[in-house]
Amino acid sequence: MTHDKHTLIAAARKAASGAYAPYSNFHVGAALGFADGSVITGANVENASYGLTLCAETVAVGKALSEVWRGNLEAVAVIGGKAGALGAGAPVTPCGRCRQMLNEVAALGGTDPVVWCAGADEVLELRLSDLLPRAFGPDALE
Repeated sequence: MTHDKHTLIAAARKAASGAYAPYSNFHVGAALGFADGSVITGANVENASYGLTLCAETVAVGKALSEVWRGNLEAVAVIGGKAGALGAGAPVTPCGRCRQMLNEVAALGGTDPVVWCAGADEVLELRLSDLLPRAFGPDALE
């Protein structure tokens, strides 16, 4: 694997500093690591109409796909917390929508990326398939 856990978590932490979270004050950053060494980041973007809020992982996936990173997703790092206390609590895991969004990118390259979820005292290390077993993806449409 091309990506180091600590480096990718640091990229997610930096991304979280750009979060737009005026309603929850909960900042989340995500970093996607691709096989070519590229790292694409995203931060959550809230909206007064809460249903339109975008999670950090969704923003990162949107950036990756719009910048033509298709597949070969090796690793994902996620960190979150209140502004000024980022990563101070329990590890934050991707929500269901984000798991599905990450699966779309991973499925394009046939990968099962490691997902590092950083918290104060631990970093969960999971595979995307552990977070989203029996995922619906592009193959289901064939």
